[in-house]
Amino acid sequence: MSATETASTPTDAARQAPRILVVDDEPSMRQMLAIVLKREGYEVSLAENGRMAVAALERGPFDLLISDIKMPDMSGVEVLRAAKQIDPDILGIMITAFASTETAIEAMRLGACDYLSKPFDIDLLKMKVREKVENRHLKQENILLKRTLGVSHSFSNIIGRSESMLDVFKMIETVARTNSTILLTGESGTGKGLVAQAVHYHSLRRDKPMVALNCGAMPETLLESEMFGHMRGAFTGADQNKKGLLEVAEKGTIFLDEIGEMSPVMQVKLLRVLQERRFRRVGGLEELQADIRVIAATNQDLAKAVAESRFREDLFYRINVIPIVLPPLRERREDIPLLAEHFLAKYSSQMEKPVTAISRPALELLQKHDWPGNIRELENVIERAVALEGTPSIQPESLPAVVRGGSPRLAASLTSGGHETLPVEGLDLEARVQEIERSYLSQALERANGMQGKAAELLGMSFRSFRYYVKKYNLR
Repeated sequence: MSATETASTPTDAARQAPRILVVDDEPSMRQMLAIVLKREGYEVSLAENGRMAVAALERGPFDLLISDIKMPDMSGVEVLRAAKQIDPDILGIMITAFASTETAIEAMRLGACDYLSKPFDIDLLKMKVREKVENRHLKQENILLKRTLGVSHSFSNIIGRSESMLDVFKMIETVARTNSTILLTGESGTGKGLVAQAVHYHSLRRDKPMVALNCGAMPETLLESEMFGHMRGAFTGADQNKKGLLEVAEKGTIFLDEIGEMSPVMQVKLLRVLQERRFRRVGGLEELQADIRVIAATNQDLAKAVAESRFREDLFYRINVIPIVLPPLRERREDIPLLAEHFLAKYSSQMEKPVTAISRPALELLQKHDWPGNIRELENVIERAVALEGTPSIQPESLPAVVRGGSPRLAASLTSGGHETLPVEGLDLEARVQEIERSYLSQALERANGMQGKAAELLGMSFRSFRYYVKKYNLR
């Protein structure tokens, strides 16, 4: 076989089997272990030296490492040390014909779970491998169960350990039990809806309804009916009385998403609700009570909208009682691995695919990307990767081209008006210009929630030109 050999057939059953990496410079030992372990139902990969073993581990993941200690290029102890840096939970069994107390102690200190001297009993090896693999899987299941329970019941699936997100968590805990109106601001895809849910479910109103209304997704007349309800005969097609979401949310919470898109007329009507806590159905005379908690959200700069007379100043002050700003994903890169793992578990379960990890090269690409679409974009990328991946771990090839090859800080540099320095080795100017074009087009589409006409306006382009470039760069 070649330097890094695979001794199992890449069937679905094999991919679901525990994965073992065998490292030995003796071909006969590699082949013997491959035959024995494959018969036990394991997926076995073989490496003839330490360097090839480390490369295989980086493509990983593996449940168990079985390594000879004395090899020409790297010792088994060095391979184990590298394996632990890649996956701290990997188990290791060291085998050698040159046993010594020093190497045994060093291997066990690094986390080797066992140590065998050649020649060893095959049945003993099989027993030890089975025991170690089962222990690893039980530990992983316990971790996953705890993580799932924690995610399901803590802050409504908001995930993060960065300082900026810890500040958000602290704010949620502080204000959730009050009745104050909250304004959530942040770029599209930063999780404003999840924060609204978290506030509601940690509030005194959690046993009452929470309803959501996207203020930018419908025309003014329909929005008014959805919010306030209507009486029979109020307009053509109103053949019966209908409760609005303000009634449905009585004693609960209403989440007004994209409030910056609300028309001036609706802004006036919402202001009255916030001031008087009363409203009327469309076509109705009866004053109805509005005992509700209002959480509003926007990706716009409302203070700027007020200055430009696009948003009422008095309404702005009414909804901006407690502002919570959600940071973009590029400003909390330490949260990307956590979020990626969460989406990996979600979509591998939904698709029933045994994709259980993200390779180190793929994770590095994820952490370098600037994520103009934030968490929503990351989720879409992981869903796509799980669907395309044919191995147990996501590889760079399953990631979109914009994540694999884009300049990692391009969007941030362009947004801040930064200038890039020409590399010493030069660059492909045409490719660079296309990269810049694609980045701006993607950001405009995201900011416009996929509406191409609005995105074209943001870039000062005609709709026809914008549509041409969307097709050229295969954007969605």
